Amino acid sequence: MSIFDSIILGIIEGITEFLPISSTGHLIVASKFLGIEQNSVTNAYQVIIQFAAIFAVMFNYKEKISLKKIDLWTKIFLAFIPIGAIGFIFSSQIKELFSINIVAIMFIIGGVVFLVVEKFFIQESRLLIDDVEKVTLKQSMIIGFAQIFALIPGTSRAGSTIIGALLVGLSRKASAEFSFLLALPVMCAVTFYDLLKHYSEFTDANLINLAVGFVVSFIVAYITIKLFLKFLENFTFVIFGIYRIVFGVLLLIIFN
Repeated sequence: MSIFDSIILGIIEGITEFLPISSTGHLIVASKFLGIEQNSVTNAYQVIIQFAAIFAVMFNYKEKISLKKIDLWTKIFLAFIPIGAIGFIFSSQIKELFSINIVAIMFIIGGVVFLVVEKFFIQESRLLIDDVEKVTLKQSMIIGFAQIFALIPGTSRAGSTIIGALLVGLSRKASAEFSFLLALPVMCAVTFYDLLKHYSEFTDANLINLAVGFVVSFIVAYITIKLFLKFLENFTFVIFGIYRIVFGVLLLIIFN
């Protein structure tokens, strides 16, 4: 993997991790286009750029990472339990699902779901929860179960949690913010599991490439989170639904 590859994949991870368009799907496709072999080096690299994305959330929401917010984090960890349990129990079966066709199909399905949900979304802000700290335990659990769909490649963790949040009455902004915060326990669990599993592979990796990927992913993710929230002040998720459908169709055409 070259410095150029590190930069490109770092940018893709930073942009797509917190948008409802599947970072895993984009990284799989980008790796194929760049001709990057899936080996110990790329495994180590993907762990590092995910870790950078975690830091981006922490820096954006550092005021919420406090014992004073224990009620909020109780809800977030409650929402984490379903995907944590299912992901751990069926990890080997989930890995077998990784293919371009499945990614493409889930892109299209996810896009259609976004368009349908937006079609019937309640617009009156007075009826919606606009503050993540006001989310109830029941709503947290429902969002957590919605997140299970993210285990299917191409579905998008952010997309499934945002859809779940919209369906239980959160505003678009609150849905995105809850998704960002819920990413912390999910991505920490995945990252540390991968670190334990692949720690020996870091000895084979180019430390400069890892450092470049980390910095690029962190900066891009940090900016993306802020711009995404600004975007949602004036726009809907419709554009992401359309993008997912178009991208999924292109994948089926190109790789079949």
